[in-house]
Amino acid sequence: MKKFIILTGLIITTAGAKLFAQTNITAKDAAKHIKEKVVVTDQVYGGKFLSNGGITLIDVGGAHPNEALTLLIKGDDRKKFKDAPEEALKGKKVIITGEVIDYKGKPEIVITDPAQIKVQ
Repeated sequence: MKKFIILTGLIITTAGAKLFAQTNITAKDAAKHIKEKVVVTDQVYGGKFLSNGGITLIDVGGAHPNEALTLLIKGDDRKKFKDAPEEALKGKKVIITGEVIDYKGKPEIVITDPAQIKVQ
C-alpha cells in the first residue's frame, strides 16, 4: 500500500510539472509556438510608443521591420512600468514570459505585467 501511495504521488507530481512547464525558446522560434505559453530569451532591438493608440511595441530578435517577435503593451499596462519600456529595454537581453499569439502572420506576446520581462 505504501508503494502505491508513493507511486501515485510521483505520477501526480510529474503530470502537474508537465502541465505547468513552459518551453524555452529564442524569438526566431516564436512563430512555431502560437497559442503556447513560452519563455523567450533574446535581445530587444528597439520599440516605439504610439500615443494615438496608447500602445507600445517592442522589437525582439531583430530591428523593425525584421523583428522576430513583437511585444505589445497596452496603455493601462504601460502605466505599470517605472520607465518607458521602449527606451529602458533597448539593447538589453531579456527573458520574456507569455503566450505567443499570431497578429497578421507575425508572432506577438501581449505584456500585461512588467514581471513578464526580466532584464538578463
